[in-house]
Amino acid sequence: MDFGEKIKTLREKKELLQRQLAAELQIDTPMFSKIERGERRAKREQVLILVKLLDTTEDELLPIWLADRVFDFVKDEKFGLESLKLVKKKLKAK
Repeated sequence: MDFGEKIKTLREKKELLQRQLAAELQIDTPMFSKIERGERRAKREQVLILVKLLDTTEDELLPIWLADRVFDFVKDEKFGLESLKLVKKKLKAK
């Protein structure tokens, strides 16, 4: 599940409208809709606000958000997967 799908699921579970969350994030509803559809990426600060609004945890949303950002960065790279394997080794060594 990507970040947009996750926040949509959580939003619908709480019976909130896109416009309500958009207002709290100080963005317009079409921009929030794009975030849910994965056409635009939320900023880290927005993710932290969504954690509170959707009664979830940083542990639930931040890894998905970060994974989407990493994917965007490496998806068109010839050595993207190999690079991610190297990063994994570095992170384990920390």
